[in-house]
Amino acid sequence: MTTTPTALTADEAGARLDELTVIDVRTPGEYASGHLPGAYNVPLDRLDEAVPALRSAATRAGLLMVCASGNRSAQACAALAERDVPAATLAGGTDGWVRSGREVRHPAGARTAWAMERQVRLAAGGLVLSGLIAGRRWPAARLLSAGVAGGLVFSAVTDTCGMARLLAKLPHNRAPRAELSATLAELGG
Repeated sequence: MTTTPTALTADEAGARLDELTVIDVRTPGEYASGHLPGAYNVPLDRLDEAVPALRSAATRAGLLMVCASGNRSAQACAALAERDVPAATLAGGTDGWVRSGREVRHPAGARTAWAMERQVRLAAGGLVLSGLIAGRRWPAARLLSAGVAGGLVFSAVTDTCGMARLLAKLPHNRAPRAELSATLAELGG
């Protein structure tokens, strides 16, 4: 098994891409918007069911976990470490990969969704605006805006995002079960 450090830069990962198994933990729509060459899509919220296949893949090659910025992939690495599955994260995620001038692949015919960060901004902004508008008639509705604001502060302090976890469960952000099963079968190989 190839050992990998905790985080790889885009240059380090690019130089070792042929000896790594790349796992993109973003939603299927985000994955379709552009992913590292050869990357498999295993959404973060489906990581638990993927552990046996990832453990098997890790015995053949180092695992490189990838997301948009590096936050979700770092969470995935931590979750896998708790299960004794070694994995590294791509520092800066696919955003950093693209900024370093490297190419991303797009699956043929796949539908793309907005990036999760953009979906969160839309949902949070929409809820705050709704709370403020409704608060003109029903003052208690302003609590919705206050709740979202509190959630955003909590999200920043803890570097987690509950709203992203909820949005990831929406149908447009989910891979069909058969698609994930085929990916896991290939990884378990």
